[in-house]
Formats: sequence, structure tokens, C-alpha cells
Amino acid sequence: MERAVTVVILSLVFLASQISCQEAILHVSNGNTEREYCIVHNHSWTPLSQSLEAAVQYPLVNMTSTMLCNNATVFPDVKGKALVVMRGGCDFSQKALLAQSLGATALLLASNKTLITPSANDSEYAKVHIPLALMRYRDFLEAQKVFGENMEVKLYAPPQSKLDPSIAVMLLIAIVTVALGGFWSGACERDRLNGGADGGEGGGNKADSGELFLYSPLKVVIFVAMMCGMLVLMYFFYNVLVYVIIAIFCLASASALFSCLDAVMEKIGCGTLSFSVRNWNLSVRSIILASVCITIAVIWGVYRNEDRWIWILQDLLGIAFCLNFMKTISLSNFKICVILLTLLLVYDVFFVFITPFFTKNGVSIMVQVALGPDASGEKTQGNMVEVPAEPQIPSEKLPVVMRVPRFSAWAQNLCGMQFSILGYGDIIVPGLLVAYCSRFDVWINSRKKIYFVSCCIAYLLGMIMTFAVMLLSGMGQPALLYLVPFTLITSAVVAGCRGEMRQFWAGTTYEVTERTEVAPDPTRGSCEEVGS
Repeated sequence: MERAVTVVILSLVFLASQISCQEAILHVSNGNTEREYCIVHNHSWTPLSQSLEAAVQYPLVNMTSTMLCNNATVFPDVKGKALVVMRGGCDFSQKALLAQSLGATALLLASNKTLITPSANDSEYAKVHIPLALMRYRDFLEAQKVFGENMEVKLYAPPQSKLDPSIAVMLLIAIVTVALGGFWSGACERDRLNGGADGGEGGGNKADSGELFLYSPLKVVIFVAMMCGMLVLMYFFYNVLVYVIIAIFCLASASALFSCLDAVMEKIGCGTLSFSVRNWNLSVRSIILASVCITIAVIWGVYRNEDRWIWILQDLLGIAFCLNFMKTISLSNFKICVILLTLLLVYDVFFVFITPFFTKNGVSIMVQVALGPDASGEKTQGNMVEVPAEPQIPSEKLPVVMRVPRFSAWAQNLCGMQFSILGYGDIIVPGLLVAYCSRFDVWINSRKKIYFVSCCIAYLLGMIMTFAVMLLSGMGQPALLYLVPFTLITSAVVAGCRGEMRQFWAGTTYEVTERTEVAPDPTRGSCEEVGS
């Protein structure tokens, strides 16, 4: 009985998640070759088949020499065939009714202008009974070169599912990055303590080399205030600051990727061949890794606006950036965690939900900055879409999000790549708490890593809740609204149940007063080693 109920619920959720989109697919073939092109139709006016198999195939007649606005011209025999004519000169409905009177079974409008959802007066909707869609004129010219005049076409509009596989990929990226970053931070703390136990100077009361501790509530408040100021500056001076951020990201992500790969090499025991040049000690491994990391960053910088594949490099660099940030920045106690995460939660909610009331276009500052100045809000299943007829110069976007293509949005991707996105902050901010929990497990010698595991599970549940609300509401959500309560409450409950809240709240037994740079000690393990 329970299984039957579960199956019914999942089926209802799946069916409810199907969206009828305005973008559709034109399938062109000649028996040997097949191509598919983007078309835009009105599914509430002239609905199309939802699959290629169910679509009817028609011979295509090229009539792009006319706009099909009157019947004064002598037309070829088009009965039972699909027509392609030029857009313009008269209304969509007038063209469709004339094509219908000639016996055509489908009408394509080749356009040199932006493709929009075709519409007509309410009184003419019921008169049109044949499929009507707009296509790019350049796509038709390309099809002519490939197929000549012997083209067979099918028009179909596969429904887009809200439950896209990209959500699972994004969820996997987020939880793996948070878990690895927390584990790495704990491994560094274990190495630091082991170094102190082995006789290193001040090992128990100093921060590790290059590691920055946030220990002062005032500094946390200043840090969040600076983030707010930077976001507002990005909103008003986006066209200038975006290139500064891109340059900083290239440098920071290349350095972070080097740190991650070097740690992996150290862990698997990959040896180093060292040599000296003018009192500079260099290693072959470091030179090779640095070359690879710089090359990846440069490739991303050059091809950053190429949607089809560059998202892979951006996500790779983003994962490395998040991991290195979680390893480098340490929160000294749970009190600082609570202050920082709460302030960033307010920051996230304010700039997503409140700022639309103050902006001219009604788009939140957070969305505007994340998606670029050309963003007009998130695309939903609205009744109107616009698809450029010609290639557009891409607008620069900030490299501050993980991007994964929506794999099920096949028709939409033909018209323009669609992505699911997740901000780096939605990984880093809860990740800092996960990293603190991992270090606390080291301090209390918890073999089961109870705090670390519990916080990771809470993060996973918070992400699932975020995606669930997003799917049900059809709107993007500030992930911290769900991640912060899940992770903070879970960590506090675990500490309370174990009777360790006072120690968990106070954090380390030593007081960090400044960022400390410690000279490397050859007798100590490296923090870059991911593991003890």
C-alpha cells in the first residue's frame, strides 16, 4: 500500500512538473541527413506534437520570395505540404489563413528579426488550424546548403520538465565540494596539532601558515558590510568592475587549483625533483602543476562566453576556489559561525526579495549582478519568449556561480543554452561551518566525526529543500534561507545532546590575536596534505 501511494505521488509530481514551452524543434531530413533547428510557436494557439515520432512529416516548399500577404500572386501547388515564407508585411493570422486556404499543412515564417511568440486577435484564434512557427532565416539558408530544395520537415515541441537532471548534478557538486572542503580543513588542523605535539614551536597556540582566522564579531560585521558595498558597486558600475572581477577570478582560481592538485599529489606520494636557480628552490612537480593551472585559467578567460562547453572549466575552477577558501578561512568558534551565517542570511534575503521594490526594472540586485546587466529576471513558463535571429555579442557575466546546462530543455538549448546556477556563496558560507565542525571533531578526538557528518547531512537536506521550493514556486530561491537554519540548528542540537555546547560555542582553547605567518618547519606535515 505504501509503495502504491509513493508511486502515485511521484507520478503526480512528475506530471505537474511538465511545462509547455514556446520554443520548439524543426526536424529537417532528406532520407540520409538530419538536422534540427530552433523555432518559436504559440502552444496555446497552434499546439505541436510532443515527440518526433508522433509528429507528421511534410515536404517543405520554399516561398521565401514572398511574404504571403495576399492571393494575387500565383502560387505553386502546396496542398499537403509545409510552406516557408518571409516574416513581415501583414499579421501572423493573415499569413496563416492564406496558407490554410491554399491547402498547406504547416507554415514557417523565416525571420531576420528577433523571434517572438506568434499571436493574433481572439476572434482569429479559432480560424487557424495549421501549425504556425517562426524560424531564423539564417537557419533556413543553412538548411538549403545542406539539403537543397528536397527537404522533409517535422515540427514538434518536447515538454520541458522542472525535474531536470542538472539539479542532481548541481546537488552533487555542492555536497561533494562542502564535504571535501570540510575534510581538508580538519586534516590541516590535525597536521597543525600533530606538529605542535612533535615539538614545533607554538604549535598549539598559533594559526597555520597562510591560514586566516575570523575570531572577532566586529571583523565579521565589517566583512559583511564590505560585501554589501561591493554588491551595490557591482550593480551601478557593472560594465567596469566585471573585468576586474574576471581578472581576480583567473588569478585566484588558478592558485586555488594549484593548491588542490598539489595536495592530491602530496597525498598519493608523488615525489618532487627539486633544483635551484639563483637561490630559488624550484620543483618539477610545482612547475608542471602551475603550468596546467594557469593554462586552464587562461583558456577559461579567453573562451568564457562560449556557452556550449566552457561551463565545465568554470565549474572546475569554481570548485577549486571554494575548496581553497574553506581551507584558508577558518571560523574560530560557533559564536562567530552564528553571527556570520545569520548576517549573510539577512544579506541574501534582502538583496533577493527586498531590492526588487527599489530597482527600476523590478529585478533584484542579486539576480541582476549574478546574471549580468541584460538579465530581465528569471525565465519561467511565461507566455512570451524572445529569441535573437542573429548571433548576439554576449554580455559579460560574473564568474561567481556554478553552471550546469538543463539537459532536458532540448528545444530551449537549440534556441539558446539554458543553465541551472548555484552561487559560490551557497557553498562557501555553509562550508565554513562544516569546516569548523570538522576541526572541532579533531579537537575532541571524535573518531566518528559526528559534528562534520551531521553538518554535511544538514547541508544536503537544506539543498534538497531549496530545490523543492524552487520547483514548487517556479522561482529561484536564496539558498541561504534554508541552508543556514538547517546547518546551524543541526550543529547546535548535536552539541547540546552531547553536552558539549559550552566548548562548541567557545571553540579553540587558544586565543588567536592576529593572523600569524609561521616559517615552514621541515619536521612538520604540510597542510596541503589532505589527510594525516
